[in-house]
Amino acid sequence: MHMGTNMLHLWGRISSINVRKVVWAAQELGLTLQRTDAGGQFGIVNEAGYRRKNPNALVPLMEDGEVLIWESNVIVRYLCAKHSPGNFYPAALPQRFAAEQWMDWQQTTFNPAGRAAFVQLIRTPAEQRKPELIAQSVAATEPLLDLLDAHLAEHAYVGGEQFGMADIPLGCEMHRWFGLPQPRPARPHLDRWYQNLLARPASRGVLDLPLS
Repeated sequence: MHMGTNMLHLWGRISSINVRKVVWAAQELGLTLQRTDAGGQFGIVNEAGYRRKNPNALVPLMEDGEVLIWESNVIVRYLCAKHSPGNFYPAALPQRFAAEQWMDWQQTTFNPAGRAAFVQLIRTPAEQRKPELIAQSVAATEPLLDLLDAHLAEHAYVGGEQFGMADIPLGCEMHRWFGLPQPRPARPHLDRWYQNLLARPASRGVLDLPLS
């Protein structure tokens, strides 16, 4: 049951990992998404009209008719619950909350660990980079990748045996980490899972983008 053509409006620049999550989810669900660049060099987020809708003055912000949601993983959950109940959004509570916990882990644990390396290597001019910040970020992230690899040794996807909502934020986080110009050890289960994500047609325009 898809909405009318211009009902779904996403605010945010595609260079944002959190905006990419929503774009990919919408593409997986076959939804028509109107996206307006906002945040970063595009501004908008501090304008009064925007702040009324998202008081955090961040991206993304999604408008689905009268519904306003401004947390990226919650937008992914909402879209999957609305358009893919029982599939991308599991019906059974044990499966649903297995997916939920990994989605929260992406935001509370994985993203903070990897953020400094990304900011230093991608968004900081070479002469201004601080190698110690990169090293700390890598040291914090490597054990998390081992943890995820071990989980994926037991499961085809993050949430279980089929692709679902949890794979989207974790896939976007891996896209960002794998895109950093640094060596990385092979992790066969993690690598297999990520290659399966890259092969999904709906991940195009997200997982094949360069980092910026």
